[in-house]
Amino acid sequence: MKKILAILMLGFVLFLAACGSDGNADEAAGSATAGAEGTSEGSGDNEKQVVTFWHSMGGAGQEALNAIVDSYNSSQDEVQVNAEYQGSYDEALTKFNSVAGTDSAPTIIQTFEIGTMSMINSGSILPIQELVDADGYDMSGLEENIINYYSLDGTFYSMPFNSSTPVMYYNKDAFEAAGLDPEAPPETFEEVEEASKAIVEANPDMKGFALQAYGWLYEQLLANQGALLLNNDNGRTDTPTEIGWTEEEGKSIFEWVERMVNDETFANYGTNGDNMVSGFLAGDVSMFLQSSASSRDVIDNAPFEVGIAFLPHPEEKERAGVVIGGASLWMIDGKPEAETNAAWDFMKYLQTPEIQAEWHVGTGYFAINPAAYDEQVAVDAHEEMPQLNVTVEQLQATTSSFATQGALMDMIPEGRKIMETALETVYNGGEVDDAYNTAVDQFNTAIEQANAARGE
Repeated sequence: MKKILAILMLGFVLFLAACGSDGNADEAAGSATAGAEGTSEGSGDNEKQVVTFWHSMGGAGQEALNAIVDSYNSSQDEVQVNAEYQGSYDEALTKFNSVAGTDSAPTIIQTFEIGTMSMINSGSILPIQELVDADGYDMSGLEENIINYYSLDGTFYSMPFNSSTPVMYYNKDAFEAAGLDPEAPPETFEEVEEASKAIVEANPDMKGFALQAYGWLYEQLLANQGALLLNNDNGRTDTPTEIGWTEEEGKSIFEWVERMVNDETFANYGTNGDNMVSGFLAGDVSMFLQSSASSRDVIDNAPFEVGIAFLPHPEEKERAGVVIGGASLWMIDGKPEAETNAAWDFMKYLQTPEIQAEWHVGTGYFAINPAAYDEQVAVDAHEEMPQLNVTVEQLQATTSSFATQGALMDMIPEGRKIMETALETVYNGGEVDDAYNTAVDQFNTAIEQANAARGE
């Protein structure tokens, strides 16, 4: 804490608060920071404190990020943030692990939510809680259901950045053609099935529903039932030792898909989310689940009116809500005090309503600071695309619990792949019992092996 106080004392002069793809560090130097480098040349810039920011934003997200970094750099004369693209989340994390503890490590790194325990266990991070406490930074204005994910045992570890949840996208024109109310989308698994039948009956060339074989979506469909992914309160009260869901909860998702496969209303895109979105835009399928961060892109590119609805749940279960997805920003420990303080100043800048509004409108990700939704740019965007309101309403309607706070363990990436294989098996006509039981056995084995590797 003394270190942090010293950091903040030195950093009071920095008072101006002006923020998954493939690639490599060389590409980052040439493209991702092109805008920032344009302002860093010249004799005066040698005196700026440089902050190295590793990220994994591609496409429109990278463009929006670069614009915000440029705005911060040009707003003050003390700090130069260099945003460097490092490839996918997995690639960036691998690169970080290879340089952690050395001078080559970045000041800040963006890591996906399921990398949380890996970052904590790395021993190379500075919990954001220490900076919050030393600075007296007010967290009360930030979105509670986002902050909850990145808090463990009363400690806030990383600053949320690009946060999203899954929603259901649907084709309002197809609903009307099938005699369905486009303003009353299905809310339950069973209602999705019935709507899918009506869609296919009205248009045999269109399937009713698609579910990407994606472990994250499986986790979300569990959480929306109030089910845990891992025992010991999703790994939040103790290290997990096995799965946390019941057979009824876990199988319900497999059986839901199986019924639609048998009804020939299900569109099988396997693990390829891009093909699924393309199929929706082409009118090949009327409903699908995907990240809310895709909303802006889907709405802008659809040749029909797009609806967005809450994530469905089994009719015998009450809707519990969703778990935050996306990524957060981690402060790397061991950096000079002035560098850490400059990075903290940048992180706080990213949370201001003006910048969060810009980020939300430019990408479709949530505003970490809900005050951003009152900014005129956000108000205008929500009037133009009221579907964006639905994504925010679903997040804010989520009941905070261990289920919706999300699971924490370093084996979750492996667990996701296990569930994806199981889902694909069912998509291709495999038996639910066999696919499910195999997945559970493999999932529990992965948990055991992860604990053994840490000596637990």
